[in-house]
Amino acid sequence: MARDSYQEKLETLQSDVLYMSEVVTDRLRMALEGMAQKDDDTAWEVIDGDDEVNQLYLDLEDDCIDLLALQQPVAGDLRLIASSFKIITDLERIGDLAANLAEYTLDAERDMFPEVDIQAIGDTTIEMVENAMDAYAESDVDACYEIAGRDDDLDDRCRRASETVMRDLIETEIDDATADDEVEPLMQEVSRMLLTVRDLERIGDHAVNISARTVYMVENDDELIY
Repeated sequence: MARDSYQEKLETLQSDVLYMSEVVTDRLRMALEGMAQKDDDTAWEVIDGDDEVNQLYLDLEDDCIDLLALQQPVAGDLRLIASSFKIITDLERIGDLAANLAEYTLDAERDMFPEVDIQAIGDTTIEMVENAMDAYAESDVDACYEIAGRDDDLDDRCRRASETVMRDLIETEIDDATADDEVEPLMQEVSRMLLTVRDLERIGDHAVNISARTVYMVENDDELIY
């Protein structure tokens, strides 16, 4: 493989990884919009679209393997390919979590926790993923550390949201006279909300993972990875 062709393939790899991130963040945004509007059609579009995300992942995985096998890259090129491979794994998992959010929309029966601003938390996670991918595109190490720092705030917001849900459950009057058909929907909604918060927190973790791999790619520094 000629060197110029090889460099073109590396550039194409990065471009394709960025395209995958756009697809994934679009699906995440759609999942949150579907949840806000209780739109089953949008939820199904996200769920059905997960196959596309999975196929993008498999195609890019093949590209990474081909680049490693055909050129035996060293130093910076090797770190670029290895980091890109890890990043597409995080993106694929974010796609899975977006599909989870869409499934929760299909299961939702009523709004019980208006004081928990899921949309605001979701907007933060989308921004973190987009910023992490911008940092990957621009080799911006400072931005990567800034994203990692913001994850502490996201974790705190998710913790407080979960505590609010549990406090509301504890304060709900349930006794022996409460019918089972009242208790079961309540518990389902509590579970759905806790799972939603958990999955949004995990998306933030994946944004940090992407940032960590970018730092490694640019500076051969694994500080954020461990």
